Order: sequence, then structure tokens, then C-alpha cells
Amino acid sequence: MAGRIRNEDIALVRERSSIDAVIGEYLQLRSAGGGNLKGLCPFHDEKSPSFNVTPSRGLYFCFGCEAGGDVIRFVQEIEHLSFSEAVERLAAQVGLQLRYEDGPGGRGPRQDGGQRARLIDAHRAAAEFYTERLASPDGRAGREFLARRGFETADAERFGVGFAPREWEGLVRHLRSRGFADREIIAGGLAKEGRRGPMDRFRGRLMWPIRDLGGDVIGFGARKLFDDDDGPKYLNTPESPLFHKSSVLYGADLAKKEIARRRQAVVVEGYTDVMACHLSGVETAIATCGTAFGDDHIKILRRLLMDQDEFRGEVIFTFDGDSAGQKAALRAFEDEQKFVTQTFVAIQPDGLDPCDLRIRNGEAAVRDLVASRQPLFEFKVRDAIQRHDLDTAEGRLAALDAAAPVVAAIKDRALRHMYTVNLDRWLGIMDEQFVLRRVRELAARAHGRGHGNGRAQGAGRPQGGARGQGDGRVQDGGPAGNGPVAAERPAWDPRDPEVQRERELLKLAVQRPALLGPVFDEVPAEAFIAPPHTAVRAVIAAAGGVTAALDAAQWARALLDLAPNDEVRALITKLGVEPVRSAQESDDRYAVELLARIQERQLTRMIADVKSKLGRLNPVESGTEYHRLFGDLVALEQQRRVLRERGLGSQ
Repeated sequence: MAGRIRNEDIALVRERSSIDAVIGEYLQLRSAGGGNLKGLCPFHDEKSPSFNVTPSRGLYFCFGCEAGGDVIRFVQEIEHLSFSEAVERLAAQVGLQLRYEDGPGGRGPRQDGGQRARLIDAHRAAAEFYTERLASPDGRAGREFLARRGFETADAERFGVGFAPREWEGLVRHLRSRGFADREIIAGGLAKEGRRGPMDRFRGRLMWPIRDLGGDVIGFGARKLFDDDDGPKYLNTPESPLFHKSSVLYGADLAKKEIARRRQAVVVEGYTDVMACHLSGVETAIATCGTAFGDDHIKILRRLLMDQDEFRGEVIFTFDGDSAGQKAALRAFEDEQKFVTQTFVAIQPDGLDPCDLRIRNGEAAVRDLVASRQPLFEFKVRDAIQRHDLDTAEGRLAALDAAAPVVAAIKDRALRHMYTVNLDRWLGIMDEQFVLRRVRELAARAHGRGHGNGRAQGAGRPQGGARGQGDGRVQDGGPAGNGPVAAERPAWDPRDPEVQRERELLKLAVQRPALLGPVFDEVPAEAFIAPPHTAVRAVIAAAGGVTAALDAAQWARALLDLAPNDEVRALITKLGVEPVRSAQESDDRYAVELLARIQERQLTRMIADVKSKLGRLNPVESGTEYHRLFGDLVALEQQRRVLRERGLGSQ
């Protein structure tokens, strides 16, 4: 057993791993004000971004599904890793050599990482092996294929293209020499079990490394080069702990920044098409890896596009002009309304794919193909129309009945009306009201089956998780609509202004502790109404109080480490990310007012307690005690008047 990672190294990993940079590898982040960033949550489907990142405190939190934590937690969740594996991955990215302790051999660098880290290392070594072999004499067939497809040596190097030699154990021997065990080589899909032991999975093929969004090689796509190869034309890495073809997009690691900048993604069909597009200036091109474009691919693209605004972004599907390409385009239409942004199709009439188009007509032709995109709705409607004879009344009516359901399915009312008008014109019926009635009738039927009637309502679009569909009654007093509806109203009401004030005070204690100073540390935990807030106050006390806070990220980390359970830890994370609702010009003034109101509330309780005791005393028989308590009551009332004056501004 290898030892645990030293705490000092874990702290260094957190310090050196910029949370916004790490998360930005997986989704597009935009400013949310106040130093916060937001994006579409990678852990649940949603229409509007509720995933918030606070770089200054190294925290993230989704107000839709309530996932949250620090940079290590994010990598754990997004890559399905253990804590140690996530630390090791981040350490490798920042160039930190981790030290381990409490294991055999005492302290020092660990020789074997977690499974995922080991498989990543094996794939990196395999990619280097393949690229080296492409340049060797036995890689000639691969180089000639690339040349015929219009690619130069520099192009192959840019995309990491390599060659798998026609050997049974070429890669296996290489990886063994690099210290990898046979079980690791097989587990990663780089080899398969043969009668005499592991044998190379890929032999005599041109190799494309497939990378995840973070840039790590997780699999390969292999193209047949030799006639005596009886395998399929393209062979991909099988499903493995690293490679899941339904959730991988080839080229996304290269295209993600341009996709975010241009608000555009171009979906092509093959590896060479991605290369041709990028080399032609269409640097938003991506492709699936041996599977049809599906729901998981859509989720990835939506996050990269920040797909929340209608008619701003573009997803463009390119297909060959043959019948197979036409069918693929029609299949893509089925996924159209899973996007919020516009979807298009670009089909080359002569049947050339982007790679062939670049060879025959040059790079400008590839750019022109993308520029000639046609809305998927229009493509679908015209496809339905062209199947009928529009020279006869019967044919036009049949075409109307075929196309009207397509138009009726459009969720956006304004867009549906525009297509209805166009449908009348394309059919040549010359009776717009007749066509409108027909489409409205079908749309009403669709609505009656539970479909929405407008994109503004989010019908037919990805929705937030069930936990984000509440009516504002949240267990920890969060903002309306961001938490689950309570089965029973708690003894404390999260909508109570007093509960909201103490929540705001705790936000400042987590986010801006210097504003509160020693005054906050004098407020006892029992001064808080909501039990979750009492628990957070106790954690702050255990951390030494707000006066002990120095660095924002370290303070947040200290609180999370001291949290007694996941519920308290999640609330601290949320408090560290959620914006402060100050309407004051001065944050200092807001902090003073919140403190005054909480202190006043505590004094009111104390005054009520003193009055209760006075009511039970006989002034004659217990004169000394009575007068002492009466003096305390006068002093408490005076303190409350002062605090009430300070807190007026928070009402």
C-alpha cells in the first residue's frame, strides 16, 4: 500500500490550482459580478446558468443541484476520481511532485499513482510511441495516406497523429519498458488478451489521439491502411475507465476556446474532417468518436457554448450530400430542441466532406460550406415539402400536412409564425390564414399533450434539476427558487427577515471576515435562530473567530475542514459563493447594521429573561436581588436603544 499524500502538498495543490482555470476547461464561465463567475452546471441539465465560481475563495457552488466544494472536489466529481487521484491529477498539471507518508518505505515520492493517473500516463506514452513510429521507415504508409488527404508533417504533429506498427507486441513491449503492468495496458484498451499474453489492439493503422477537455489522451481512433487488414475501416478504443465514446468529442480540447469565443460549434463526421476544418480557419470543428451524436455530446456543447440565450449561438452540423448524409441531417433534427441556441445544417451538394472539399477546392471552400449553413427547421420543412408534387392542389395539401407538424413543433411562438408564413410561400398555396389555422391546430394538439408553446417558458429545453424547482422555501434559508421545497415547514422560517439577516451576516463572516472584526466573535452561537446557521457559527468559533482569518482562500478552507458533516460543509460553501445582498453604498456600514440587528435581537431575549425573573421576585423579601436585576434591565435597555439606532439602515 502506498502512503497518503502529505497535507502540505495537498495545500500547495489547492493554492497553485486556479479554480476558475480548472473549471474553465470543462465549461464556459462569464462574470457574474462581485468577483464571481457563472456557467451552465456540468452536474445537471439546466436552461439558465446557476453554477457559480468564486476564485478569491477557491469555491464553486450550483444553486440548482447544490453541488459545491473546492477545486479538488470539482475534479473528483467531474472525472469520477478518488480524492488522491484528483490531487495527483492537479499536481501533474501544476508540475508539483507529491510526497507520501505512512506507507511502506516511509516518506518520499510515490512510484504508483491511482488507476486513472496510471492509465493517463500509459496513454501519453502510447501517443508518443505512435508519433515516433509515424516518422520511422515503417510509418511510410501512414505518411502517404496523410499526404493524399492534403496534410503535411506539421499538420500531423499539430494533431498528434501517429502510426501503429504492424507488430503483435510493439506497444506492449514499449509500455512494459516504461514500467506499466500488463493489467494496466489491457485496462486502458491499449492491448487485448491473447493466447500468449497481451497483444497490441492497434496494428498497421494511422492513429489519432482522442483527448478529454483537459488535454489528456484517453483513447485512440485508428484508420485502416493495408488491404490485408480484415478489421473495420475505423477502429476506436473500447469502453474503458478513461474512454466513454458517448461523452467524448474529438477536437474539443483544441476547439473549446474558439467555441466559447465565437459562440459556434461545427459538428463534422470524422477525424480528417476536423483537421481540414481547423486548418481552413474553422477552428470550432469537433466530431464524435465512433458513435452517433447524442445527449451526452449535447450536454458538453451546451456547457462550452454557455447555451442559454436564444438566437445568439450556433451549432452547425455538416453532412455529405448523399442519401446517408441526408438521413443523418434528419436525425440531427430530432435533437434540435435540446439546444437553446440556433441549430443549422451545412450540406455540400456534390457529396464532398470537408476534407475532400479542402483538397479539391481549397480552404476557402470549407469556410464557404460553413457559411452556407441552413437552419435545421428550414431543412426539415423543405425535405418534407420536396417529397410531394407541388404542381397539383392535392400535392400541395399533402405537402402541407407533412410539413405543418414540423412547424407546429417549434417552441418559440414568433419563430413558429415566421415559418408558417414561409411555408405558405414555399407551397404556393397563397392563403396564409389557411396555413396558419392548420399549424395552430396542430400546435394546440401538441400543447395538449404536455408540450410547451414558447422557448421563453423553457418547454422542450433542458431544465434544472428537481432540487432547483422549488418555490423558495429552502432548508438553509437560501434565495427563492434555489432549493428543495420542505415537506414540512421548519420551526424557523427561511423567509423570515431575521433569518435572512443572520444568513447575510454569515456570508460576510465567510467572505469578508475583516469587515466584522472582534464584534462578531462576541456574538454567541445561540444568538442565531436557524440551527444550520448556529452550526456554521460554531465552526467559525472553532476556527478562531473571524479575527483569525487572513487569506480568503485559506479561511474558507479552514472552515470546510472543521465542518462536522456534509450538510454544514455544503452550507459554508454556499455562503462563500452566494452574493451578499447589500443595498448600502458601504459594505462596512452594511456589516455594522447586520451586527447591530443580531446583537439587538440577542439583547431583546436577555431583556425578556430579566423581566421574567423580576416578575417572579418579591421586591420586599428579595430586595437586593430585585434591585440588581432592575439595574441590569436598565443597562440592557440602554444598550438595545444604541444598537437599534445602528441597525435602522438594514430595515
